[in-house]
Amino acid sequence: MSHLTDKARAPYRGETGGLPGPDSLEAIVAENPTRRTLLRNGLFGLSVIPAMALAACDDDGEPIVTVPPTPTPAPTPTPTPPPSFVASFAAVAANQEDRVTVPEGYSVDVLLKAGDSVEAGTPYAGSFPASPAVAEKWAGGNHDGMEYFALPNVDANTRGLLAMNYEYPDFNILMAGSYDAATASADQKAIALSAVGIGVVEIAKGSDGKWTVQSGSTYNRRYTGNSSYRAGGPAAGLLSGSIKGMLNNCSSGRTPWNTYLTCEETMDNYLDPTQPETNYGWVVEIDPLRELAQPTKRTAMGRFNHENVAFMASADRRVAFYMGDDTTPGCIYKFVPDRAYSDTNRAANTDLLDYGTLYVARFNGDGTGEWRALVVGENGLTAGAQDPGNVSQSTTPPAPTTVDFNNQADVLMNCQRAARVAGGTVMDRPEWLTVAPDNKAIFCTLTNNSGRRVTDPANPRIRNLHGHILKFSEEGNSPLATKFSWEIFLTAGDPTLAAGGSNLVGDIEGDTFSSPDGLRIDPQGRMWVQTDHSVPGNSGLDGTTIDQAFGHNAMFYVDQQNKQSKRFLVGPLGCEITGLAYTPDLTTFFVNIQHPTGDWPVAGEAPRSSTIVVRRTDNQPVGN
Repeated sequence: MSHLTDKARAPYRGETGGLPGPDSLEAIVAENPTRRTLLRNGLFGLSVIPAMALAACDDDGEPIVTVPPTPTPAPTPTPTPPPSFVASFAAVAANQEDRVTVPEGYSVDVLLKAGDSVEAGTPYAGSFPASPAVAEKWAGGNHDGMEYFALPNVDANTRGLLAMNYEYPDFNILMAGSYDAATASADQKAIALSAVGIGVVEIAKGSDGKWTVQSGSTYNRRYTGNSSYRAGGPAAGLLSGSIKGMLNNCSSGRTPWNTYLTCEETMDNYLDPTQPETNYGWVVEIDPLRELAQPTKRTAMGRFNHENVAFMASADRRVAFYMGDDTTPGCIYKFVPDRAYSDTNRAANTDLLDYGTLYVARFNGDGTGEWRALVVGENGLTAGAQDPGNVSQSTTPPAPTTVDFNNQADVLMNCQRAARVAGGTVMDRPEWLTVAPDNKAIFCTLTNNSGRRVTDPANPRIRNLHGHILKFSEEGNSPLATKFSWEIFLTAGDPTLAAGGSNLVGDIEGDTFSSPDGLRIDPQGRMWVQTDHSVPGNSGLDGTTIDQAFGHNAMFYVDQQNKQSKRFLVGPLGCEITGLAYTPDLTTFFVNIQHPTGDWPVAGEAPRSSTIVVRRTDNQPVGN
């Protein structure tokens, strides 16, 4: 979550809180003592020797064989070795420079900036948009989660679709002064809402290796805070028939049938508070190819401050979707559709996310865990249920409140309260989740919770300034499991902060970091962690800023066995590093730089959130 988002939505929130030739004839004649007989009688069953080979006889009257010279065979080409995916890059140092720093041998190109054209129109060129209609075609602001999709019958390593989230407007390129939803004009609201949602762009790699947006592509499309959306699932009847906009599109995910899942990390429309709150806080499914249903808010997946979605699929095409509620504190959820998905007919999956069971995670003190169904009539979800409230932020427990769950729509609409009633564990801002390619582990970043006052085994630090990463494994590695085991994978922090308390140190081996946020395990099983410590921020040690302790927000490779961390990329001034997508061969990484504040990406121009392309100059896979 961008700190800008958190600040902007605070006045409108209800419940809030603080990432594979010996067989030649000469050789036989030279080595076989019975070679004359072999040759006379036929070599390996060949009864005819060419006449040109019988030139004379020896003293015994036997023919002397003159073998014509065998042509020298062409050298056997040396096979091209398979690419290495060992993370052998030289780690970059922490720094506070106003640029993107990557290892030697890598390049960085800016692909798409806030205000660039997605759909045909006039892009930002130093002046505010003349009208909402102009801004509606621009790339939005605060680029966040994204996914890369293949096009039919096209080499995805050279061309494809990039779908990306826009969490919050880059107001500095939209309008003068600050934005106040209470006093904003209709045009100002429309311009602000144009800068959230998502964008889909067709991109391609040129002969020079650089990627560019393909202007004029029929796939290029903006879905904004002004667009119309429908709702599906059990709570659809409680939403507007035609919903205006989606916003606070933080991170994202995808389905096995290659649709895009964009997550609303807000439960109200703080840019236009006149809209019903119930229309927001959902996972929205969008087909980048525009073959399936119109963009749909999937209410069966629950209403809360969605961060991202990661799926686990089994060989029989059953699937679970894992989600975090980026709230201080929030719970971890998974949604299991009632039926298997089709891998041969995309259209058969159109309503798959409208029918299924939503679960909340409970982390027990002995390293076991369970998924508790959020189903009306189960786990205390009845009329008159008692919500224990936020039990982590004060040593004095809050007074329970009554909540009525009369039907499944009530459960989904009031998901956070239902999760607590059912006994879900409230976590330290669960953000991204990622699933290992072999299904043997799921990881979740718990970014921080400086306001925690009551600990539990899964959240062991009070005033958790720097966060931690949790690892859990489903029973039988099955997406349908209702039990799991868990452990704390690592705690963030730095030893130089020890004077401020043991909670600030952490146990990271190698390059340290604070506030893990973006998280993804790539198809080769390599874990990438992106950070979001607040800028400026509190390191926990008087006289040391968070940037002085850790440098700018960055992206790290973390070995899952020895937990060794290596800093791969450092961002420019004031930014958060977020969003990660890649081509199938992993030679191209797409990364988002959110809300920079200095002189980046274009010197002398207003800073703008941007998507960058990171490649090795020798075209080998990123990271090796």
